[in-house]
Amino acid sequence: MLSLVAALSLPVRAQEPRDQTVPSDAHSTARFLRFVAGAGIGFGLHEAGHLVFDWGFDANPRLRRVELGGIPFFAIAHRGDLSPRREFAVSSAGFWTQYVLSECILSHRPNLRAERAPVRKGVLAFHILTSVGYGAVALARGGPAERDTRGMASAARVSERLIGGLVLTPALLDAYRYVRPEARWAVWVSRAAKIGAVSLLVR
Repeated sequence: MLSLVAALSLPVRAQEPRDQTVPSDAHSTARFLRFVAGAGIGFGLHEAGHLVFDWGFDANPRLRRVELGGIPFFAIAHRGDLSPRREFAVSSAGFWTQYVLSECILSHRPNLRAERAPVRKGVLAFHILTSVGYGAVALARGGPAERDTRGMASAARVSERLIGGLVLTPALLDAYRYVRPEARWAVWVSRAAKIGAVSLLVR
């Protein structure tokens, strides 16, 4: 995963002009901080997606301390008596937000890898790494009970491993789109996978 972060945080040097001077450490640090800020924006919008549906459904959202692999973290919990469709929407909302953001970024800036756009790269990196992490945990059926994939699987009455695959697939395809922007098949398969994940709402 560290190699993926590095790839997303730096432009493709082979496509830079040969006479371009090497950026100073200060400029590299500034770009990295903007990349981290982009990841923070991605995180904030992911959680905001949950909160929009929590408030819309009067789900009484609240912070709850959880642990993932012994590392303390927090989750936005909500009341447990929502209808299956509302539970699925609340649990899925963070991923839906990521789908919209990644499509906006990759559709409008398909050659993002060759650009110096650290904030956009940070947002995209958050989407990819978070979805890969959630997908892996779902496939292993581990992690805290408040995990999004468990809520989605329970509401849709399907295996959490299926949800893990649905979460993981768009992330891997978007990573491929970042590296190979000319691969048009990946664009349409990625979009189809995202639509397929959302379509479980009407199952």
